[in-house]
Amino acid sequence: MHDLRVLRDNPEAFDGGLARRGLPPQSAVVLDLDARRRAAQTALQDMQARRNEASKLIGAYKKDGKDAQPLMDEVASLKEGMAEAEATEKALSEELDRLLSTIPNLPATDVPQGKDEHDNVERHRVGTPSVIENAKEHFDLGEALGFMDFSAAAKLSGARFTVLKGPLARLERALGDFMLDTHTREFGYTEVSPPLMVRDEAAYGTGQLPKFAEDLFQTNTGHWLIPTAEVPLTNLVADSILDAEELPLRMTARTPCFRAEAGAAGRDTRGMIRQHQFYKVEMVSVTTPDQSAAEHERMTEAAETVLKRLGLPFRTVTLCTGDMGFSAAKTYDIEVWLPGQNMYREISSCSNCGDFQARRMKARWRNKGDKNTQFVHTLNGSGVAVGRALLAVMENYQEADGSIRVPEVLVPYMNGLERIVRG
Repeated sequence: MHDLRVLRDNPEAFDGGLARRGLPPQSAVVLDLDARRRAAQTALQDMQARRNEASKLIGAYKKDGKDAQPLMDEVASLKEGMAEAEATEKALSEELDRLLSTIPNLPATDVPQGKDEHDNVERHRVGTPSVIENAKEHFDLGEALGFMDFSAAAKLSGARFTVLKGPLARLERALGDFMLDTHTREFGYTEVSPPLMVRDEAAYGTGQLPKFAEDLFQTNTGHWLIPTAEVPLTNLVADSILDAEELPLRMTARTPCFRAEAGAAGRDTRGMIRQHQFYKVEMVSVTTPDQSAAEHERMTEAAETVLKRLGLPFRTVTLCTGDMGFSAAKTYDIEVWLPGQNMYREISSCSNCGDFQARRMKARWRNKGDKNTQFVHTLNGSGVAVGRALLAVMENYQEADGSIRVPEVLVPYMNGLERIVRG
């Protein structure tokens, strides 16, 4: 959500930020609704003041034996006018809120300009991409091993689901455990086990609703299945005022994630790249405005550390203005090397949302003893996507005979298993 006071003061800057995202200007229609809403509020306040004044005069007139009927008629008329003004103000407020809720966050000033993923700017690369002769993709490896079954998943649930068995199921669990241990022990995140279903308010608070409802799954109770643990974790601070001493808050969770993939028709139809259900370890930070940029770098480092420990080559890019998510002011994507595809693919996205989500959630902070409050800054990042980490390990650690070596750091989590071979 955007700060109307800032928009009123500098509508050109607001439209300029939208233009950087490739979007048309919105300030004129927003300010028109705002002006009409404020005019209705002023009219209502004037009528309330006159009603109160007239009501007092009625009593005085009656006490003095004067004719109070004209005043009584005026009060009755004012009450009708107030009802109309209240209805007008409410309708305009709702229309303004609906409009603002569909306008994305403005990009930070240092975000590179661009239209799509081709304009993202590489920050650095870590590791040398694996050169594997006749490298296979993860789905060929998994099916040949007998531990990855897409046919069984399709029979149960349809397309974009996977059944993992035996050591691959164990490897998926090991990856999640390793990530949680890294984030909690080394980076100070608190592990959380949140609900997997949320109300409208929570999905609205982090920006999934109302604009992206088609990307979500909804239950017959009206709850939404979470597309990422960002939603419940971030909303833990909704409608609250935090003390400065509590910040930064750092939380992490491993959860299933559910996505309709409404706009993904024909993309990554084979394998585990784009699924309706997958596991992800999420990181969320809540901090003060002056700390958020440093926290963004720290969060990205935490995600990169996971890939470094796994020995997976990757690169980190800064997303351009045209490729950022709805709530983000600035985003770093981490892309892992997949030798089976001979390319880098996204495995983590770390975003600084500034106060955009906080305004929607009404999440504030203040210094000790200070009555004034400010909106917090919220950040979220994958630490990392477990399913994509699984396939990255499979492809980067594949052997010529079709077996898969287990990364050294995961061997203790695999009960000593060092190699996955056909069952």
